[in-house]
Amino acid sequence: MSTRPLLAPTASSAAVPAAFLTVKDAADYLGLSPHTLYVWRHRRQGPPSFRMGPRGRVMYRREALDAWIREQELADSRSNLALNPVSADPQQRSHRSA
Repeated sequence: MSTRPLLAPTASSAAVPAAFLTVKDAADYLGLSPHTLYVWRHRRQGPPSFRMGPRGRVMYRREALDAWIREQELADSRSNLALNPVSADPQQRSHRSA
């Protein structure tokens, strides 16, 4: 009798990244701890997540994580020069007449 698995991974399926990530996988992807993602989810912060399947596992879409990362970059003045207060033109004081 064969002990071979019914579905062996192929080279093409191994190269395809998963579209949905578990909390642990999403945390690894973002370089965070799973606890941080759970806290953010509880506070309705961080990247969007959802429950999937009959057991209600918390999942993340890889594309949503990438979009969330881009949003974080755009909201940071060090990554977005338009938000950098050092590069802004100095404001003129208004002169009051006494």
